[in-house]
Parts: sequence; C-alpha cells; structure tokens
Amino acid sequence: MDYEKLANLLFPDVDKTPDYYEEKYPYRKLSKKAEVTRMAPSPTGFIHLGNLYSALADERIAHRHDGVFYLRIEDTDEKRKVEGAVDLIIKTLRYFDIEFDEGAGFPEDAEQNQYGPYVQRQRVEIYHTYAKDLVKKGLAYPCFQTEEELEELRKQQEEEKALTGYYGKYAKDRDLTYEEIEKNLAEGKPYVLRLHSQGTEGKEIVFKDEIKGEVKLPENIHDIVLLKKDGIPTYHFAHAIDDHLMRTTVVVRGGEWLASAPIHYELFNLLGFKMPKYAHTAHLMKIDEETGGKRKLSKRKDPELSLNYYMEDGYHPYCMKIYLLTLLNSNFEEWHNQFPDKPINEFPFSVEKMNQSGALFDKDKFMNISKNELSKLSEDEIYDFLYTWAETYAPDKKDIYFADKEKMLSILRLYMGVGMKRRRKDLAYAKQIFELISYFFTEEADSSADDFKMDEAEKKLILNDYLERFSYEADNTAWFDMLKEIADAHGYSSDIKAYKANPENFKGSVSDIAEAVRIAVTGRANTPDLWTIIHIMGEDAMRERIKKQL
Repeated sequence: MDYEKLANLLFPDVDKTPDYYEEKYPYRKLSKKAEVTRMAPSPTGFIHLGNLYSALADERIAHRHDGVFYLRIEDTDEKRKVEGAVDLIIKTLRYFDIEFDEGAGFPEDAEQNQYGPYVQRQRVEIYHTYAKDLVKKGLAYPCFQTEEELEELRKQQEEEKALTGYYGKYAKDRDLTYEEIEKNLAEGKPYVLRLHSQGTEGKEIVFKDEIKGEVKLPENIHDIVLLKKDGIPTYHFAHAIDDHLMRTTVVVRGGEWLASAPIHYELFNLLGFKMPKYAHTAHLMKIDEETGGKRKLSKRKDPELSLNYYMEDGYHPYCMKIYLLTLLNSNFEEWHNQFPDKPINEFPFSVEKMNQSGALFDKDKFMNISKNELSKLSEDEIYDFLYTWAETYAPDKKDIYFADKEKMLSILRLYMGVGMKRRRKDLAYAKQIFELISYFFTEEADSSADDFKMDEAEKKLILNDYLERFSYEADNTAWFDMLKEIADAHGYSSDIKAYKANPENFKGSVSDIAEAVRIAVTGRANTPDLWTIIHIMGEDAMRERIKKQL
C-alpha cells in the first residue's frame, strides 16, 4: 500500500504538517515547577459539583507555582450541545471564584489566548493534519462498515465468546487495497477513520497515576474511531492532540476515565507526543438515607449535585472552596484550623494528597462550614456578597434592599453581629438571610390574628396604649420601662420573677406585651432586639404597621 498516496486521497485539502503546529504552539516558557492544567467540559448545559471539585484541583495545581489554567470546550458530540452552555460554564465557575488564565470565553484575539482556538469544532483542520500524518505512516485507515455490519460483527463475537469490538481478525477493512478504497469513495460510501492499533492482546501498559500510584492495564488492541463520518474527531483523538498542542502537563479527570487510559497511552505514543501526567479523581459519594451505605451522587436523585442548587440559594463561594479543599486534600482541614486567617491559596496543595477512594460529600458538614465562615466576614464583605448575589438571583429585591446602604448595614449588624465580638453562627446562605430580614422592606408585617396569644380586643387595647405612650427619643431602657407600665396597667406582671412565682395572679407578663408589639411590627414571634429593629425601621413605618393590625 502506498500510504502517502492514500493520505492525499483521503485529505486532499490538508496542506499543513504536524511540524507547522508544533512550531505555532511552542512549549510554554514557565518555571520548572509550573504546571499547565485545563478544564474541558462538554457544553451540555449541566455543570455539577464534580466539575467544580476537579476545577478547583486544576486551579490549585496550576496556580501554586504560577502555571496556567485554561478552559477548553469539547463539543465534538453535536447531539449533546446546548445553546448558551459555554456562557453558563464560565458564569457558574466565576460565581465560585474559579478564574481561568486563558481559553474559551476570552476574546479570540486576547493577548493570553496564544494556544487557541479553545473550542474543538474550530480545530478540525488541526485534527485532519494529524490524521493525514497517521495515514501516511500506515497507522490509520478508512473503515466503510455500516451500523448493520458492525452489529452483525458484535453478535458473531458474542457467539464465539470473544471480546467485542473492532480489532485484529475482526477488523475487516484493515487490509483494503488502495483500489478498493478508491472505488468505495467513488461510490460515495460514508466512512470513519480508524486507528490501526499496534497493541497486543495479553500485554499490559504500566504508568503512574498522580493519585492512585502505579497502574497496570491491558494494552489497547481496538481500532478505535479517530474521525467520525462527518470528519469531526472523537473525544479520544481530539483530547490527545489538544492536550499536546496546548502543552498541558497535568490532566485531572474523573475515575471513570481510567479505563480509557490504554487508548490515550497508545495515541500519545503513536502521535509522537509526551504523555501528560494523569490524576484520576475519586467519585463524590454520599450516604444513602434508605440503605445507610455509600453511593455516587446522582443527577436524578440528588438536587445538591447541581451547582445551580448552591447559586440560587446563595452559598458563599469561599465556603464552598473551604469544604471542597477538605475533600481534595486530607491535610487541608488541619492546616486551615491552624492558620484560620491565612488566605487559602497559601495552602500547599498536593496532587499526591488527593483522595484515592470515594470522597464523601457531607451536606451537614458543608452547612456548618458555611455558617462558620460566613460569620467571619466583615460587614463590607457580607454586604458586597449579598448585593452581587441579588443582582442575578433576586433582582426584584436588589433595588429595595440596597437602596439605603447604611440601613442594610445596620440590619446586618443586628442580625449577624457584624462588627461585634460575638457573631451569629446559624446563617449559611444569602436566601436565608434575605428571608430573615424581609420584613424591613415590606409595607406591613406578615402576621394574622392567629399569631397573637391574646384575643383581638385585648390585642387592640395593648397596641393602642403602646402607640399613645411610645417616644422615639427614649433609649432602650426607657422604652422597656414603658412596656412594663403597659403591663401593669392591663393586669400583666412587669416583674418576670413575680409572674413565675404566682402566674395565676396575672394575665401574663411584660414579655407578652413585648411579643404583641413584636408580632405587629415584624410578623415574627422571635427577632433580635426589638428596640433596635424599630429604630432601623423608623417610627412612621412602625406606627403604620401597628395601625394596620388595629
């Protein structure tokens, strides 16, 4: 077979050689310890916790020694592509403070985008150049087998109890003559381009996985598809070329890809590329409530797998990073407890310390971390976070809640103890905070007669008396003394101890008076200091709400 002639027959329009691209995309000028990592999702419109888990590992590996972390979009499967998915990926990862140094999402002519394009369907010319080179070397060939013929082959292999797939004696189009290929092309028969595998059945490959250590797997013997019938590459072929030309040094990917390692091992060798270091991550697991055993997080069963779950509720990205780092590196939690004020980017992240078996996602632990870390933020940090979150996830509330910055800061000081020595540690996410403080921004309290312990007539007497006696200038002590006076005037005890000693002598205590005012003003039976609430809200708003109750 004249392979040069065959290559020109199959790729008449390809006029470049691999050397052209080797020169166009030279090795990056980085320090010795610097690594180049990538996130390479498919644009399916669903980005999940596992993606963020790997992306954080990629980002930390790259940036620990001033390396490069880039975004590549693997869109070779047109059926799975969702419109707007690339923007969604970038927006989602940006929410969690994962920033790329280059790649998809940057302007094409951006100074840092020297290794693009970063979308695979825009790189077809590159893949065809390397495919043509493999054909020239007798390492790839056109295969005209139909779906029906391949199905018949699979049935034959099952009957013979042989390994299924297209390989060895079953690879019927491996040995087509040039004339047969030319005739098939002239007849317009569709074909795929297959690898002529050099693997031997029974032999093994051995390589070092950065997480799992030494791995032994059977050599690849299958003539895998390199280019599909439409000329678009398969994942295996495209990723090998892209990782090489983009000069990727470490590939972090899910453990399910470990079975594909022999294919990639062979491709890198046959293409003449240096293989990057691979790090196959453990699956994110959870405890199944029904069985009590561990299982993988499921898109169907577990809403917390989707990153939208955390974005829509408004979990702080820093809290998520803290939690995922505890899963990624076994020594992070101890380090963070020892140095709570150090930036987490100073943590000496290590691929070797990554979890080898299933990483257990514990939502309760994540919630506790969120509460604790949120309580450490300064008033400006919490204000800015809530404002940014509201811009996207509560736009109808943004202009109302943030119209008066000082008012909002006063509310946050009251509810979260911002700026105080003792901080509140039971708030975990933005939506929860917004719901808690919502009554400050409505025209009336969300309360009904059923919320009050006293009957309607008694409630009106108490609230009318409160409005008559109220003075906005009174400090907290004087204001509470006024509540005691109302209690004494209406048969309630102004002394809690006296009430507890002889409850039958009173209708109730001063706390019942305070509760009636609290519910009328806020719609809540439990709130922080009511005097402070009233002075943040303002006298007019307070009086208006009580009048609506009356």
